[in-house]
Amino acid sequence: MALSFILELVMLAALGYWGFNTGDAAITKIGLGIGVPVLVASVWGIWLAPKSSRRLREPFHLGLELIIFCLAILALGAAGQPNLAIIFGIIYAINVVLRYVVR
Repeated sequence: MALSFILELVMLAALGYWGFNTGDAAITKIGLGIGVPVLVASVWGIWLAPKSSRRLREPFHLGLELIIFCLAILALGAAGQPNLAIIFGIIYAINVVLRYVVR
């Protein structure tokens, strides 16, 4: 559970890193660097958070989670950090497998 939470924070940081390294104008960098993580955190809070009243049921929960994490991994790679993206992806995949096996 703690690893999942840490990975969620890293996912938001990866999206922010991508945003701040995208575009030429400062307003674009700030908008994407702050806006994308806030948008994703809002989506997470509404449909994926453990105590959300609108939490998605499986398999939709896992599907949305995979989409969000894959976007974060791709964003990290696109921002010039392919090695970190690979490491992050491997750790996330191991976490998902363990989460569903240990249930």
